[in-house]
Amino acid sequence: MSAARPRVRKAAKSGHVQDANVDTAVETVDPLRDPALYLNREISQLDFNFRVLAQAQDESVPLLERLKYLCISCTNLDEFFEIRAATMRHAQDFGVPLPPDGLTPATVLRRIHERTAQLVEAQYDCWNQVLRPAMSEAGVRVLGPQQWSARQIRWLRAYFRDEVMPVLSPLGLDPSHPFPKILNKSLNIVVALKGKDAFGRVGNLAIVRAPRSLPRIIQLPESISGGEYDFVFLSSVLSEFVHELFPGMDVKGAYQFRVTRNSELIVDEEEIDNLALALRDELAGRGYLRAMRLEISAKCPKPIVRTLMQNFDLPENAVYRIDGPVNLNRISQIFDLVQRPDLKFPTFQQRQLKGTDAMFELVADGDILLHHPFDSFAPVLELIKQAAEDPNVLAIKQTLYRTGKDSAIVEHLVQAARNGKDVTVVVELRARFDEEANLGLADRLQEAGVQVVYGVVGYKTHAKMLLIVRREGRKLRRYIHLGTGNYHAGTARVYTDFGLLTADPDIGNDVHLLFQQMSGLAPAIGLKRLLQSPFTLHAGVIARIERETAHAGAGRPARIVAKMNALNEPQVMRALYVASQAGVQIDLIVRGACALRPGVPGVSDNIRVRSIVGRFLEHHRVYWFGNDGQPDLFCASADWLERNLLRRVETGFPILDPEIAERVKTESLDNYLADNLNAWELRDDGSYVKLKPEDDAMPHSAQGWLLANLCG
Repeated sequence: MSAARPRVRKAAKSGHVQDANVDTAVETVDPLRDPALYLNREISQLDFNFRVLAQAQDESVPLLERLKYLCISCTNLDEFFEIRAATMRHAQDFGVPLPPDGLTPATVLRRIHERTAQLVEAQYDCWNQVLRPAMSEAGVRVLGPQQWSARQIRWLRAYFRDEVMPVLSPLGLDPSHPFPKILNKSLNIVVALKGKDAFGRVGNLAIVRAPRSLPRIIQLPESISGGEYDFVFLSSVLSEFVHELFPGMDVKGAYQFRVTRNSELIVDEEEIDNLALALRDELAGRGYLRAMRLEISAKCPKPIVRTLMQNFDLPENAVYRIDGPVNLNRISQIFDLVQRPDLKFPTFQQRQLKGTDAMFELVADGDILLHHPFDSFAPVLELIKQAAEDPNVLAIKQTLYRTGKDSAIVEHLVQAARNGKDVTVVVELRARFDEEANLGLADRLQEAGVQVVYGVVGYKTHAKMLLIVRREGRKLRRYIHLGTGNYHAGTARVYTDFGLLTADPDIGNDVHLLFQQMSGLAPAIGLKRLLQSPFTLHAGVIARIERETAHAGAGRPARIVAKMNALNEPQVMRALYVASQAGVQIDLIVRGACALRPGVPGVSDNIRVRSIVGRFLEHHRVYWFGNDGQPDLFCASADWLERNLLRRVETGFPILDPEIAERVKTESLDNYLADNLNAWELRDDGSYVKLKPEDDAMPHSAQGWLLANLCG
């Protein structure tokens, strides 16, 4: 979102004299707290989806991958309304301190709706005018009712009667049938009726909800359609044949709609005795929390739209008229149904670590860096598997935030417990949208004899840590894995992340102390190598920024390069502004929301911010501080967000091996700063501009370089 170039107010003093004999009260206004210096996090996060959508519009990207990017922008928007917009609505109702940008929740909500309207229009324009025609030309057709042949209509009518109609329960609206509860993001049809039913009741409106058991995309048999990959939306079938649910009545219109609701679970941990039971109670009602957005067919008459608005208690600007299917993100199913390698990214072979049949010996020989998805996640799985089977292993401790279904890690931990190991797992029950899965995971682990800890009251456990205690001769040795991403084999193939395998005694002792702190009631602890939220990571980052500021002030080279997913922590941003004013050269690679405003004269001239959007989701967090030729480099589980630095359990771990540290810097920082194909530069007005190779510069894709150099 563009805005006028910010104006920075000069420092001022304000005083107020109460009496001639009383000193003047002087308050110094910090110019770096000027709201004009900060961007709004919610709007910045929303704008990230325009960069994702740009991938769907990029003709150099394979066609079905472009379809996938379109769907990602849609699912991201769903989650944005479920969480970020819902949080703003909560702030509007109950009042919270304003963010650094000074915008009130009401203003932010208005801007959210304005910007979302632009995004939705761009999404459907991309589908209707670009992708759908291109897919049809490539032999992958999504057919609307106006394109159905007589033979296809007969087949679809039979499909409706045999497969769809038996599981539908239409509900006519009358005094004995009030408006039903509409589940979050469910597909529904509102039907306008005329006439009387068998009981003589006058029909007006009815609601038909598509059961979740039905596929949203229907593939037509080749013998019926004549094409190998021809598809129809379930919403189209429902709308076209819904009249068969109301025999004897006249269907005047059928209009699909979908409501997005608040999905943020709020549990007052100070007031409950059992977090797991409280979460189960909250999950039961999650699908019916406050409505945040209504998507409805563009052809739906205004009186019906008003009825829905009133029912969902939504303002007019929260209603989005849709020129196409309201469940556009469901098209992603086509990606898996269509076996056309020519329309997808080329497959790649992940690099395999050698010698994994003896993981303990391998790690004991020296630190190992894994760069996912270019490096296989298998060594982590193999380490846990071997620990479960090794008679010399005494204990395994691990944090689990997201694991995915049928996780091999969980199976290995269960087996370890059955083999008599002491297994402790910190399961974060409040991992957003994985709460139910993690409750089931915790139950399964406990049944196997694993000691399960639900983290720390009031702080989500977001750290990624694995600790294995092994007896070697007369000593106990600790083997550690620390990561920037989750213990999830699926996301390890599509997210960029670092994992460190080490037997370093200092790091091992630090991780041991962290597990003690989380599982017991330990006081704050002193760590030798690791930085930890909520105690030392925030202060450690600021101290290192201030050290670079001091170097610059003394005329020494000073530089900061950091990569993360989001940035909004006020103290960190102010420290970066001060560093910039001192002459520190700062490069930030921030994938999503960034509240810092770069390039403001006199304040952030020396700060550059870029976002990379490519084949893989950029996810690793890396902080590098030049330190006058003796650089500090940390990988971390934490973004520079308030929640990560102050309200979560996170870790920042140093890369101690100089060669590995250089690898991290080269692969995740230098490489990404050279990207001129997938990089977007943040301007001081909050807009992003796609970078292109300048003059005779060679095109460079950071992810492409990693694929070529790490995967061969």
